Amino acid sequence: MGKVITLFKLLPKLHQMLLCGLVFVTLIIILMPSDDVQASKQTPSASGEYDVNTRYDVPLAFRKPTPPSASLSESNPSQRTHSEPLSQSREPNKKQALAEAADKPEIQKTTAPKLKEKHFQVKSGDTLAAIFERVGLTAKDVYDVTQLPKAKKNLLKIMPGDDLVIAKTPDGKLAQLTYHLDKITTLIVTHNDSGYKEQIVTKKVEARSKFASATIENNFWNAGVNAGLTPNQIMQLATIFGWDIDFALDLRKGDQFAMIFEEEYADGEFLKNGNILAAEFTNQGDRYTAVRYKDGNYYSEEGRSMRKAFLRSPVDFKYVSSSFNPRRLHPVTGQVKAHRGVDYVAAVGTPIKAAGNGRVIKSSYNKYNGNYVFIKHNDTYTTKYLHLTKRKVKTGQSVKQGQIIGTLGSTGRVTGPHLHYEFIVNGVHRNPRTIKLPKSEPIAKKEKAQFATLSKTMMAELEHNKQLQIAAQ
Repeated sequence: MGKVITLFKLLPKLHQMLLCGLVFVTLIIILMPSDDVQASKQTPSASGEYDVNTRYDVPLAFRKPTPPSASLSESNPSQRTHSEPLSQSREPNKKQALAEAADKPEIQKTTAPKLKEKHFQVKSGDTLAAIFERVGLTAKDVYDVTQLPKAKKNLLKIMPGDDLVIAKTPDGKLAQLTYHLDKITTLIVTHNDSGYKEQIVTKKVEARSKFASATIENNFWNAGVNAGLTPNQIMQLATIFGWDIDFALDLRKGDQFAMIFEEEYADGEFLKNGNILAAEFTNQGDRYTAVRYKDGNYYSEEGRSMRKAFLRSPVDFKYVSSSFNPRRLHPVTGQVKAHRGVDYVAAVGTPIKAAGNGRVIKSSYNKYNGNYVFIKHNDTYTTKYLHLTKRKVKTGQSVKQGQIIGTLGSTGRVTGPHLHYEFIVNGVHRNPRTIKLPKSEPIAKKEKAQFATLSKTMMAELEHNKQLQIAAQ
């Protein structure tokens, strides 16, 4: 050892430094642990050290999972050829996994760009161009959209109160326009790389039946309102029974009515009231019934037509100011002069209806009748309408029952606004309020069986609802 130290001192200083560095590196390599050392399967004791010759249970959470194929090969080496190393026996599984992964297409999650929607209610003076400008679209967008036929027809005629929904892409381009044509129909215009497209989307309409009934206490109108009917439904009910009941003069306290009518819904939303399907009216102890058939007409439950050849009264009036009287004193001249018609009082401008189908044989004016219209219905019947404010038909024109022929007024020799109505049978004036009116044809023979089934069902449903309402009171 002394000789080694003496020899080291004789070396040049540079060699001494290199030799010291070499010795230092060698010591570090010797002291570092080997890579081939395997981890012990034993767990340390409470003191952190392992006890010799002691078996420890290793929790599953700390065990390294082994593929089933590898475990099988390791536990039973005979299943592996002696010439094939363990590492090579796993190689085909790795290659197969890589091949399967390569065959599977890469799934990329893509999210559609969120559209920016704006809702508009058309205001007075609004146009499609003005709305597009407010939302940041150009005149070219307006032009492109209105090249579509349905869009051109509807969007260039938008009205105050209409609703539009405009959706834009994140970069500010038009993506979709939605315009509600009505409660069930919507126009949708879409825009993408292929251009503009349009479609009409219609909701499915569902018809539901509803029951209503009332007893008249003060007047028919109030009874209808209390039953939840709309003004249009009240008038429709009066029209159905108007050939048998004079709703201005015949109604009494205690009269009753009941009806089943349709309500229309779309996607659960109420749209409007539909037709009256069946109805019953009791007037002064007389019972009248009506059932709507598929031809749109109403018949009694036995199949007789509700429609008569003539309306009982051609105007919705407040009261009768002068009845049919062959020996009446004239209110202006004071002389006895037969009043050969009925005077119905109503507001000026109230529509006057043709009492039946026919042809206008005279539509003119004179100082006694004022504006007047004469209608010949056939060789037997003629009706006359006097003192009109306006005439809405011309001589020679054909008219249908219920058609508006003029409006009530006070033209000619009169003391106040009213309609003077005359009913002539074979050239003789008859009282239009009391004469027995001819009836229209009953339901066709080939339809009788089908109508009878419908009538029986509707009348049974009407009666059932009446009984339920009585029980609930």
